[in-house]
Amino acid sequence: MSRLTTHVLDTARGCPGQGIKLELFHIVDNLRHPVASGHTNADGRCDTPLLQGDAFRAGVYELDFHVGDYFAGAGLTDTARLPFLDVVTLRFGVADPAKHYHVPLVVTPWSYSTYRGS
Repeated sequence: MSRLTTHVLDTARGCPGQGIKLELFHIVDNLRHPVASGHTNADGRCDTPLLQGDAFRAGVYELDFHVGDYFAGAGLTDTARLPFLDVVTLRFGVADPAKHYHVPLVVTPWSYSTYRGS
């Protein structure tokens, strides 16, 4: 089934990123249009796909991960100062919405990476 999913791995603590706020935007004419939001569960995933079926269309999307609040809550950043990473925004393209797109985030308070998962 066509769908967009994500998960977060906290490699600083070696665990899933639980309770991270997510916001998904569809980019049209360089404007962000909100389409989904939520929080990661205990496994670092969302309980349901961010988009699926007819709602999942070709185009450019941005997925915001609010990791600054997450790491501050875990005591891994100095809350008296600005976190190095606050909101990680991943911009990606969906060429074939009939396929499954999985966009994970591997993150520490100071670095992140992503890939197209399965």
